[in-house]
This record gives sequence, structure tokens and C-alpha cells, in this order.
Amino acid sequence: MGVVFLGTTEFAAAILERLAQSERHRPIFVLTRPDRPRGRGRRLASPPVAEAARSLGLTLAQPPSVNDAETVAAIDAVHPDAVVVCAFGALIKEPLLSSQEVLNVHPSLLPRWRGAAPIERAIIAGDELTGVSILRLTAGLDSGPVCLAEAEPIQPDDTYGSLAPRLSELGARLLLRALDAKAQGTPLEFVEQDEREVTYAEKIAASDRMLDPQLPAVVLERVVRALHPHIGARVELADGTLLGVLEAALAPGDESELGARGVIVADGRLLLASSEGALELLVVQPPGGRPMTGEAYLRGHGLATRP
Repeated sequence: MGVVFLGTTEFAAAILERLAQSERHRPIFVLTRPDRPRGRGRRLASPPVAEAARSLGLTLAQPPSVNDAETVAAIDAVHPDAVVVCAFGALIKEPLLSSQEVLNVHPSLLPRWRGAAPIERAIIAGDELTGVSILRLTAGLDSGPVCLAEAEPIQPDDTYGSLAPRLSELGARLLLRALDAKAQGTPLEFVEQDEREVTYAEKIAASDRMLDPQLPAVVLERVVRALHPHIGARVELADGTLLGVLEAALAPGDESELGARGVIVADGRLLLASSEGALELLVVQPPGGRPMTGEAYLRGHGLATRP
């Protein structure tokens, strides 16, 4: 079965690798975004899907736009039996939507968490369940009808790094099930989403990374987990330094009498005193430095101390 795959991120690359392992649905054509500058040196780097496609020996293209007539013609030229999109990172429009039926792999239980950051937003919100939906791509943002969906529990200690692989595994299984049905000529049954239940997973912005001490510690702990390890949370120290926070935990005991909000030292621990409770900063990363424990950071840096 000839599959054309469109994706960009590490999550999409994991789905691509599973497809490539299947004899029936190994992609015949992969499209991803162009290389872009990354890191401090701003050197050009390929998207994870491009790297995966090259390592798998798959035919790859990185057009400036997937919506231009030349790109659509290139897709049509391989006569695909299915076109699959996963975390492509740009809206897919006409004429491709009319040219092909496009299946989208989305890591949420739609209509909850349409948009760019469904895994992160689910953890931040404290959801107990998330999942993967397979839907028909339409002109709207993740608004098409769904043919398959399955839930995945969010564990209390889940980070993005632990949850995303489980969702990519689930997404690959559901996608292969949908492609098997198409190959066997079994019609997929699509169900329209309930627009009354829609929530949006906005892209993670710089402001989302900041641990605001005006928020409860329980919320801040979820932010740290949701952004680890791929983005990273940060907290602003009294001198304006932005300290990366890689791991954190709710501080035990009653922290309501810590006084002023912010990063402090109490009982030898590096804490973020918040509006409700406190967060112990277990692993941090100074600007330009390496990750270290909160204890190691305190040994080399002076901070305000509380009894």
C-alpha cells in the first residue's frame, strides 16, 4: 500500500519509524519542513522527520510549502493509496485537501486539545487521561471527523518525555489499523467532533515556560513535567537570572509561612515559594551551564535564606 507521510517533529518521526517497519505500509514518499537555524550558533539543522527518513532510506522532500501546486503534483505523481499527516507544523490547505484524503494522527482525545501542544497542555491542566485520535484532515485546525481514538492514562509522575513515547506507540497502532482497513477495502467510519467540547492547545510560548510564584505549587510542578526534557521550565531569580528547572517536586510540610514569593533557601533546600505551597527545585540548569542538583547549585551560588 503506497503511503505518503508528512511530519516534522520527534513525535512524528517515531510514527514514521513504525510505519517503515511494516511491510505493507512502508512510506513511498516523505515530506517535511525545510532545514532551519537552531541553537546558539544558529546553524541549519534538519527536522527529526528528515533525519529519520534519511536513516530509513526513504524518498524525502522538503518543499518551502506543501500547499503549492508543484508539491501537490509531486504527491499525486506517486499515486498514493493513503496520505498521512502527523505533527507537520503548518496548516495543510487546498489543493492538497481536495486532491487526496488525508489522515491525521493527533495525540489527544479530540475535540479536547486541538492544536500545537496537546501533550504539554494535557499535563499542565492536570488531565488524568489523554490519548490519540485518527481523523480526516479538513481545512479547520484538527477539526475533522474522527475514525479511531483510544485513551492513555497520564500518570502522576509523567513528563512529556515519558508520556510522548507511549502516545506515539499508541498512535502508530491506531494508524496501522486504519491503513489496514483501507487496504482491505473496509470503509472507515468517521464521527464528527462535538464543537461544544473543544479546547485548544496553544503553542508553548516563552511566557509558558516561566514558573510564576503567584500560581499554586501544584500547577508549577505540572508545568515542569510538561516541558521536560524538550523545552524546559525557567524561574527568575531576584537578580534577574533565568534559572532552568528540569525536575521539581512539591515540598513536603506546610510552606505557607515562607514569606515573600520567589526562589529561596529553606532547611538547606532550594525552593520556589508560591501562592499556595512551595516547589522544591531538584535539578536546575544555570544559564550557559550544565544541569545540576539543587544542592549543588546552592553550594556555588548565594541566595536569600529562610529559617
